[in-house]
Amino acid sequence: MYHDKLVLLKQDLESMEKVLIAFSGGVDSTFLLKIAQDVLGENVIAVTARSATFPEREIKEASRFCTEQGIRHLIFDCDELDDPDFGKNPINRCYLCKKQLFGKIQLIAGELGFRHLAEGSNLDDLGDYRPGRQALTELGIHSPLLKAGLTKEEIRILSKELGLATWNKPSFACLSSRIPYGEEITREKLKMIEQAEQYLLGLGFRQVRVRHHGDIARIEVSPEERGKILEQQNVEDIYEVFSKIGFTYTALDLKGYRSGSMNEKIL
Repeated sequence: MYHDKLVLLKQDLESMEKVLIAFSGGVDSTFLLKIAQDVLGENVIAVTARSATFPEREIKEASRFCTEQGIRHLIFDCDELDDPDFGKNPINRCYLCKKQLFGKIQLIAGELGFRHLAEGSNLDDLGDYRPGRQALTELGIHSPLLKAGLTKEEIRILSKELGLATWNKPSFACLSSRIPYGEEITREKLKMIEQAEQYLLGLGFRQVRVRHHGDIARIEVSPEERGKILEQQNVEDIYEVFSKIGFTYTALDLKGYRSGSMNEKIL
């Protein structure tokens, strides 16, 4: 079934002839970029935005992949906080972000002579609150994985078949999604979140989120990692490190990691 969808994906990309891929280095955009390269060769360019909402480790991973695959890769600076409305963190924050981000990528595409710009949304992305999709639609951005009907699990399976290291990479969302709607987004908060999550990843945790609630850090980990985080030494070390980062209190969310948990109050 999913191999039939792969055929549709390749046909869609082939019809574009040249395409600029918005590349985050995650599971979906890595798979899309690799298939686009297989189909279009040098007529594919990856573009990645460097911003306060995107951890430096992700930039490095994206750059490494493109170097290994021989894909031309452009990195540009994009500061969402230049938009004061984004900093206010309204419930359509993702719309504001995508409109600014993809508007800038469209300018890059135009300068390079590329008519088509694609991104990595998949079929499962329709199941959550995603105001950013409105911005993509308004700007005419292609979503080939979504058009082909590919789900996240199918993309992981196909990625594994292709030998892509990202096939089992944990899901990731921009750091601003860790801050409750209506609470101001600042560079300081984003840096605190990035440092806290990087520390947990360094301890070996795979799927983590650190939600910023003022002076409280709310940690989400996958159910299978819950026991590990409650080990006495980890409890003490995490509390100490998070205190140095700037959190007065550190709490564990008993429900564990789930995508879009900040949307639970508005859905």
